[in-house]
Order: sequence, then structure tokens, then C-alpha cells
Amino acid sequence: MKSGVTKEQLHSLIDEAYAKYKSYNGGKNADYIPYLAKVDSELFGIAACLPDGQIIQVGDCGERFGIESISKVMTAILILKLYGAETILDMIGADATGMPFNSIMAILLEKNHPSTPLVNAGAIAAVSLVQPVGNKELKWKAIVDNMRELCDAPLPLIDELYKSESASNYNNRSIAWLLKHYNRIYDDPELSLDLYTRQCSMGVTARELAICGATIANDGINPVSKKRVFSKALAPKITAMLASVGFYEHTGDWMFTSGLPAKSGVGGGIMGVLPGGFGIATFSPPLDASGNSVKGQKALRYIMQRLDAGIYNSN
Repeated sequence: MKSGVTKEQLHSLIDEAYAKYKSYNGGKNADYIPYLAKVDSELFGIAACLPDGQIIQVGDCGERFGIESISKVMTAILILKLYGAETILDMIGADATGMPFNSIMAILLEKNHPSTPLVNAGAIAAVSLVQPVGNKELKWKAIVDNMRELCDAPLPLIDELYKSESASNYNNRSIAWLLKHYNRIYDDPELSLDLYTRQCSMGVTARELAICGATIANDGINPVSKKRVFSKALAPKITAMLASVGFYEHTGDWMFTSGLPAKSGVGGGIMGVLPGGFGIATFSPPLDASGNSVKGQKALRYIMQRLDAGIYNSN
């Protein structure tokens, strides 16, 4: 691996982190989405995917959970492929808001701009850009096919989660129509919101997220399938987004202590990307106040600090 990390080092530290934090209690499941409140809070898994496609995993890495906001990374990749980096920078942006992921105020303060595809406003705008405009079925197929290529597995819709989110997404509905008011959504707002809610309700495993992270770390080539999913030129753009806003208003603290570009989801998942190194993912449902997995953060921070291999390191 380009990072200088060996498989043996990584495997050993993943085992250590799992043992160290398996019994840690802290945080609580997301309860504003009823489905997520019912998920077993004791579940915990860590998985990594290496450049040669080898998988290291421990714990509940086969447990399927709601992908939630990690899906934003995947759709960001899709629209970057469709339109190119400069167009997406103009139509959505790449700036961190410094505010919660579902902030309406951020849209107003950014002068009508969705800011980044990795917060709710920008993610809804991103879904609206998926082709073909106006065709719900074909847009959804493009989103699902893209997820499958990145994860090397078909991701199923968790219907109960989708219904639960659809019945409680009043804030996101407001965001979609505010974007319409400012001409910053590029398809029907209700169609875009529904597809966004659906993509957040897909079921994924820590193993599959590790493969997706490794695809980004491997410059767009999926290490397991060996297929090129996106161009090498887009990999640093995606990594830059992760490093700037992957943990929302606490991304600076996260990058300062871990050096690992990563994206969290309120389903309890975290997907990390070490460029030229590996993809790594954790799953543990209890969250901190910003919606980031408490146990997952502790495990990943432990691993990265002991590897001394973050993106800001000179080695």
C-alpha cells in the first residue's frame, strides 16, 4: 500500500480497536426516525478493504443497516461522472456549512447555494441532477446501479425505513421547496425528495462500505470487482469533500484527531478513505449530538493514530 501500512499492521489494529471499544457505552440511536430507534444498539463491526481486494473484518460486518447520509457520497460520485467537477462546483458547491447537516439557515447564509452534495440541501439538489430529468424510474435505476458498482453488491431498499423517513421528513421537504424558490433544484422537488429519501433508506453492510471507500482510495477502480467505476481525476475531488464536511460541523475536530477523510450516517455507519491505502468502515448505531457514531469514531481514531498514516502525514 502507498501509505506504507501493511496488511498485518492494519489487521492487528482493527482487532485491538474492536476489543477495546466493543463494550463501550455512549451516545444513543437516532430517534427522530422511528425505525432507527429500534436498531440493536449493541451491534458493532469494523471492516477494511485493501487495494488488492482483500477484506479484513471483525464483529457485525454482515449486518445490514440504513446507509443514510453515506449515500450522499455515492450520488455525488454519480453526478460528478455525469457533469464534471467544475459544473458541480457551480451548480451545488463544495463548501462546508459549519452547521448541522439538515440546516435551512445554511441555504440562506450561503446566498441561495446548496453548499456541498454531502449535506441535505446539496444532496437533494444532487439527486435532482441525476439523468434523465423527470423520469423517476430511470433516475432511481441510475442511483442503484451506481451504488452496486461502488460496493460490488446490490443494496436492497429497507422498506420500513423508507416509510418511516417519508412520514417524518418535514424539514427536508422545506429544504427542497426552498431550493426550488432559489432555482437551485434541477428537477421536480417532490420527485427529487422522494428519491433522496429512498437512497438514504438503502441497506448496506460495513463490508460493502469498506469496498466503496477502497474504490475511492484506489482512484476509482473497485479493488474487488477490478472494474473502473469513475475516472482517476475525480478521486481527489471526492476525498476533498469528505475531508471538508464528512462529519458536518465537527469535521475539523475529526480531521485534526484522525487525519482520515470519512462520511458518517445516522444509521450508525462511517466510511473512511485513505488515498492510496485502503477503505475502512464501522457500524455502531449510538450517535453523538451531531449524528456521528460514537463507537465508530473512537475505533477509527484509535486505528489511525496508531498507524500514523493520515492524509496530512508526510510518510
